[in-house]
Amino acid sequence: MDCEVLIVGSGMVGSTLAAALAREGIECIVIDAHAPVLIWPPESTDIRVSAITLASVSVFRSLGVWDNMTALGVCPFREMHVWDSQGSGAIHFDSAELSLAELGYIVENRVIQSTLIKALEPLDAVHTRYPAELVAIERQDEQTVATLADGTTLSARLLVGADGGNSVVRRLNGITTHGWSYEQQALVTTVRPEQSHCHTAWQRFLPNGPLAFLPLNDNRCSIVWSTLPDHARSLLEIDETVFTRELENAFEQKLGHIELAGPRASFPLRLRHADRYIDQRLALIGDAAHTIHPLAGQGVNLGLLDAAALAEVIVDARLRCRDIGAYTTLRKYERWRKGDNMLMIAAMDGFKRLFSNDIAPLCVLRNLGLSLTNQLGPVKNIFMRHAVGLRGDLPKLASPNYPAD
Repeated sequence: MDCEVLIVGSGMVGSTLAAALAREGIECIVIDAHAPVLIWPPESTDIRVSAITLASVSVFRSLGVWDNMTALGVCPFREMHVWDSQGSGAIHFDSAELSLAELGYIVENRVIQSTLIKALEPLDAVHTRYPAELVAIERQDEQTVATLADGTTLSARLLVGADGGNSVVRRLNGITTHGWSYEQQALVTTVRPEQSHCHTAWQRFLPNGPLAFLPLNDNRCSIVWSTLPDHARSLLEIDETVFTRELENAFEQKLGHIELAGPRASFPLRLRHADRYIDQRLALIGDAAHTIHPLAGQGVNLGLLDAAALAEVIVDARLRCRDIGAYTTLRKYERWRKGDNMLMIAAMDGFKRLFSNDIAPLCVLRNLGLSLTNQLGPVKNIFMRHAVGLRGDLPKLASPNYPAD
């Protein structure tokens, strides 16, 4: 047996699981088909960012890595402004209404991943191997054997797929998914607006999809513009001046004139949910188990809660001298996370469908709903607490009172 847990995928979710297990002395191996980026030019920007909830911050604090992330650069957001382009409906969230300093943080993905991987390096219980391409899996009664492209085999009591939406682990184990393409592309880039973003996350719902301005340090903003594929392609191809003009108009010039501060890219949007998260000696976490529309920025946070929950189940089983890779052990993880993830998937899909159309009666209803929710303080506060990760069946690592190392 090479290790207790073999984790395929060294991204944010896989590395979080490895850190959570290694701190408990559970021997892990992390493999990835691509070597992670650990250093970068000081003036560069990662166009991939995540809106990190307070529950996810608690996970990072519990693992002792949050301070290192803040040293590399995180940006708190204290307010959110959401409004409909086809009416007067709007809603405003303010951290002060919950007696909080912030609602969450916008963090570059590379900051999260590199901090976690560097935190793994001094831990005796975890080993990393990349690039290492997985090509075959054999699940046996007592172990799972993974074969790599170079012919190396690795055996573990439990194999965890944390290898993204196109998961090789999921495919090799014949786990099916259901879902659909949204026929949208998310265009992402970084800009510098004329006016201060005021540590506010802004989102305008347009007929073709939402446009989000997410605050970054140095008064930059990360842009996530979900739109039709042809429009996204056009936005990628037009010159910088025309692009910034279109962006200003789509955003109603809420922050004045806009200067492009990074490259543009796009990726397709789809909903995908695995029909099962587990099997004997196998578990899926993060995007390998579920991908959702990015309109509320919840995707990575669901994955981090998956990692924290699976780590808790594994640690508890080990303390009770139970088989960590047994189906009966892993069933607790699946019951814990699949229902919560399904609710979030359904909610995000519903929001997308409600706002991405111009049917007159729906426009009236959704504008009325936004304005009414904005006026109902208790209802809005309940929604806010769920969104920032202060309610729900949270793992211990996500609890703000859980001790850190």
